[in-house]
Amino acid sequence: MTGVCHEVPLRGRVLIDRAIDRTAAIVNGIAEDHLAAPTPCQGWDVRTELNHLVGGMHIFAAELTGTDPGGEHEDDWLGTDPQAAFADAARLDRAAWHRPGALETTVRLGFGAVPGPMAAVIHLTEVLVHGADLAIATAQERLVDEQDCDALLTTMRGMDFDAFRRPGMFGPELHQPTDAPAHRRLLAFLGRGLSPRRDM
Repeated sequence: MTGVCHEVPLRGRVLIDRAIDRTAAIVNGIAEDHLAAPTPCQGWDVRTELNHLVGGMHIFAAELTGTDPGGEHEDDWLGTDPQAAFADAARLDRAAWHRPGALETTVRLGFGAVPGPMAAVIHLTEVLVHGADLAIATAQERLVDEQDCDALLTTMRGMDFDAFRRPGMFGPELHQPTDAPAHRRLLAFLGRGLSPRRDM
């Protein structure tokens, strides 16, 4: 993801902040009966994907601050109040990225250590993509930031992305019309199935 790594430092933390804010609005619209709904991320329902996102935010925050995240990535982070769990993770995550020197920190992820700018881009991708997945699964696509999704997709198309297309990360690109909303084209590029829920 080298090509995009220069964007986050140049535009500051505003990209991550905006992604967190947009995803928070989506999470706040998730009702209890949405939690078992399937998402575009194959094999994951809304609760599983939201839990994965919240766990990842805790882990990123812990890596940036040199603290213990308090659990493993796929532990149960949501408890009985998914919205409160996301809000707490978002607060820690935002504060960690705003610490002086955050972008100079080496972040250890599941596949290895990466420099701060690349970690920021990976995290931005996580928040935007999982937010879009959750929006589709819960009929809240109007809340997705199309401009940021389009910018991320443009960057990904301009790089050698095949290295990231492996099990557990991203699958082969799926077809999506060129006039589809940016978030749907982004998810299709990443191999996400895109059938929305229509029963709400």
